[in-house]
Amino acid sequence: MEDRPARVDVEGPELLAKGFRPYERYRLVLHHTDGTSDHQVRDIVRGGKVIAVLGYDPERDLVVLIRQFRLSAHLSSNRGDLVEIVAGMVEPGEALEDAARRECVEEAGVAPRALLPILTFTPSPGITDELAFIFLGVLDASRLPERAGSREETEMTQPFALPVDEALAALAEGRCLNGVLILALQWLALNRARLPELIAAAERG
Repeated sequence: MEDRPARVDVEGPELLAKGFRPYERYRLVLHHTDGTSDHQVRDIVRGGKVIAVLGYDPERDLVVLIRQFRLSAHLSSNRGDLVEIVAGMVEPGEALEDAARRECVEEAGVAPRALLPILTFTPSPGITDELAFIFLGVLDASRLPERAGSREETEMTQPFALPVDEALAALAEGRCLNGVLILALQWLALNRARLPELIAAAERG
């Protein structure tokens, strides 16, 4: 089981709208293994590379999360005050680890002392080309401010720390909607026993 390259001829893009992210149309011919082909028109939001960081304090066994308002969640579920992990876009030419550190400082108010890559995935490949990279960020939860966020982006976040057992209980009870948070906590549940070994390797560089 593995994703693989497609046999496809792509024409485009045609810019349909330019907002926070470009909205584009593509025309393509998709060639199938049985020798047939399909002509398709597909519209996508260009999201590019994004990073997310699950903050973790190994001395206190705490995860570091944030609260942030999301209009889409408000409209779809009336639960717009989302619990999330740190996340943001990777700037052009920026290394993934540099983006992860920058976003930790902006959204959680604390820089991680080590970063460990844990997951790469496409959040919603039917509508966007966004490619997400999740890191475990080793940090000191005692240094969290009450509020954080980038003023340039009119962003307001509320960082907080939670015992791992409580976070996993919330996951099991379905109390949070954010998909990146859910994936990160599932990874944590699967790899919890290995955390000391993984963190030691990440801190050694």
